[in-house]
Order: sequence, then C-alpha cells, then structure tokens
Amino acid sequence: MSETINFKKLLSRFQLLIVLLAMVLVLAVQNENFLTVKNIENILQQISINVCLAIGMTLVILTGGIDLSVGSVLGFSGIVMAGFMKNGIEIPSANVLLKFTFHGAVIAGLLTGLVLGLFNGLMITKFKIPPFIATLGMLSMARGWTKLWTRGEPITNLGKGFETVGSGSFIGIPIIIWIPIFLIVVFMIVSRKTRFGRHLYAVGGNEQAAALSGLRVNRIKMGAYTLCGLLSAVAALILTARLNSATVVAGETYELEAIAAVVIGGTSLSGGRGSILGTVFGCLIIGVLANGLVLMGVREELQLVVKGGVILLAVALDKLHSR
Repeated sequence: MSETINFKKLLSRFQLLIVLLAMVLVLAVQNENFLTVKNIENILQQISINVCLAIGMTLVILTGGIDLSVGSVLGFSGIVMAGFMKNGIEIPSANVLLKFTFHGAVIAGLLTGLVLGLFNGLMITKFKIPPFIATLGMLSMARGWTKLWTRGEPITNLGKGFETVGSGSFIGIPIIIWIPIFLIVVFMIVSRKTRFGRHLYAVGGNEQAAALSGLRVNRIKMGAYTLCGLLSAVAALILTARLNSATVVAGETYELEAIAAVVIGGTSLSGGRGSILGTVFGCLIIGVLANGLVLMGVREELQLVVKGGVILLAVALDKLHSR
C-alpha cells in the first residue's frame, strides 16, 4: 500500500517532466529536424517572452488573483522604450528635445511596466475592485495609450542597443535566452526562500487567516501585481529587441498564453499552490507543442484547437486534483 502511495507521489511530482519528454520523443520521431540544436534554440527564444509574462502571472495567481493586462502592458512598455529611443521627448513650450540613450529608454520602459502593475495593485487592494475587472480595464487603457502614441504606425530601426540584445549572444547562447534564465533563478529563490514568497502562498491559501495572523495582505498583493507589471516590461524589451521595432499589436492575446502556461504548470487558479519551476515546464510544453505542430505542417486553425484542448485538459486536471 505504501509503495503505491509513494509511486503516486513520485508520478505527481514528475508528471510535467514526463509529459514534456513524451512530447519531445514523439515529435523527434515524427520530424528529424525537431531535435537539432538550431530548432531547440529557436524554441527557447520563442518561449522567452512567455516565460517572463508567466512568472509574473504565477506570482499574481498564487495570491488568488489574475492579471489580464500583461499583454497590453507589454505593448505599451515596448512603445515607450522604442519611442524614447527613436524620438526622445519634445517640449515645444521650452523648445527642448530630450534624447535618450539605450539604457535610459530601457529603464523608462521598465518603470512604465512597474507603475502600471502598481496601479493594478492599488485598484484591487485600495478600491476593492475584483482583479478580473481591474486588469481588464488596464488591458483596454494600455492598448489605447499604445495606439494614441503611435497613431497606428510601428516604430522601427532602433539602433545598436536593441540589435545587440536581440541578436547578440554570451558564451554561444543568445542574450534573450539568458534573460529568462536569470529571472527563473531569481524568482525560484524569491518564491521559496524569502518571506515575501512564503506570504504569497499564505495569502492565496487563505486570505482571511493570513490577515488574522498579522500579514499585510494588501502590501503582498500590491507587490505581486507590481512585479507582474515589471516582468511584462522585461518581456517587452525581449520582443522589441527581437524585432528591432515596436508595433501597435505587440502583446495582443499574450495574456492567454501566459495563463495557460501557469495552469499547465500546476498552479491552482484558486491560489496558494504552484511553483515557478512548474510554470517554466508549462511554457516549455506550450512552446514544444507549437513548434512541433508547425514542423508537422498542421494548419494554424487546428493549432489553436489543439492548444485550447490542452488548456482545458490542464484546468480539468487541476480541479480534479483540488477535489
């Protein structure tokens, strides 16, 4: 009996790794180009943006919340970076034009994401607006600001700084792969080894009990949403650098893929249960699946159907596990 229980625990612990390895095996048999170094590098670059968004989404969902605005925050933060880098800030009344270096433009974009995330947190904690509604409002506002700034036109040719991030490498590994690796390590430590991380789980597990035990629930939630906004801006840096441009449609529907990665990774939508490592596996599963379907020549419409089915299956399994 105990051996059966131990086997079930072991299977539950490594189920994401087993699923990922099974997918890799099947796709490698189906297409000889799947396991090439170039294709693996391509998969890692493709999921780098979703990893950043999904880590932030994990922090929020662990508290029992949701952030539907990450894609729009990404889009607006990217426009701020690109706009400041390309055109600077003009002050006609003072006849002044402020120019930005690459680092200055990136910092401005990161601060934009941080402030928008903080605004989400304030709306949810101070004004008691449900997370779904508050972040849905931010989704609309950030997308509107993006269109107002650009007037529907992309901002292109951003210079060497963005080119270096987008196409440069360190010890043979692209920089845009190193960025999510760094974030994974940092937030695995934050979520498991710090007081803030433990409090995230406590708030998501039972908010009322967390408050009664003396935890500053509102501060913890605001911290989660602020970090989510900041990580959306980091994703904007990666996307803008890859394209060497910022577009009006950047980040559209990205929130759906981030939520999917978090749920597939085992984080409960009810909060209080999940991990950064599980989210990373969720991103890998989605990335491998998307890449494999493309290599197999599956039509885009069917790809959407398959992805949707995988998400529903993951949510169903989450509910069964919760019961």
